[in-house]
This record gives sequence, structure tokens and C-alpha cells, in this order.
Amino acid sequence: MMTDPLGDMLTRIRNGLAARKESITAPASKQRERVLDVLKREGYILDYERVDIGNNKALLKITLKYHEGEPVIRHIERVSRPGRRIYAGVKELPRVANGLGISIVSTPKGVLSDAEARAQNVGGEVICKVF
Repeated sequence: MMTDPLGDMLTRIRNGLAARKESITAPASKQRERVLDVLKREGYILDYERVDIGNNKALLKITLKYHEGEPVIRHIERVSRPGRRIYAGVKELPRVANGLGISIVSTPKGVLSDAEARAQNVGGEVICKVF
């Protein structure tokens, strides 16, 4: 049994980028899809799709994004882990690389980037940082 499914997906993305893969797969879940929605909206991945593999299971096929041969995602890091949850109010939301990167935040209004959370005036659990 996996203790941190979201951390596992972030590690798969990191490893796929290091190996210059075009796409990777990860087990599907709603929270993973919401994080991928934010990454797609912010331009860090090209796309993702849910693929049913039968027996009530599904995979997420994530298409990674490169610019001039270099990965768009230079750094992706899990912040809030199962053993230590990190929460931030709207005023304490972290800025990544002076605003060049994003924090992904799980809020009562859904999973949002830090800029979207500030615009909607909500805080929440800081899931990860992407740069």
C-alpha cells in the first residue's frame, strides 16, 4: 500500500523529465487529476488523460512538456506530506522563485495555484511547489 500517492505521482513526473520521456503513467485518483488540472492550466504539462484499464481501475497518461529540448518543470517538490501537513492562510501563501513558479494549494474552493487562491481570497493546504 502506498502512503503518499500524490508524492508518488510527483516523483514519476520528476523521473520522466530526467529521462526525457514524452509521457508517463500514474494510477488515477481525483486529487491527482485536480493537481494535473492546475499544472495544465499553468502551462507546466501539455495534457493528461484518464485511461480505464478494466477491473474498476484507471491510469493517468501525462504528456510532459519541453521547451527547446529542456523540461519546462525544473523543480517539483512535495510540501505537505502525510506525516506533516502544511497549511497557509491567504496572506501566508508561499511565493516560489519570486513569482516565477507556483504553489499548488488545496482550498475549500478546490485545488488552485497560489495566484488563483489569492484572487479568490482563500488559503488551505500547500500541496507542492513547481518551478
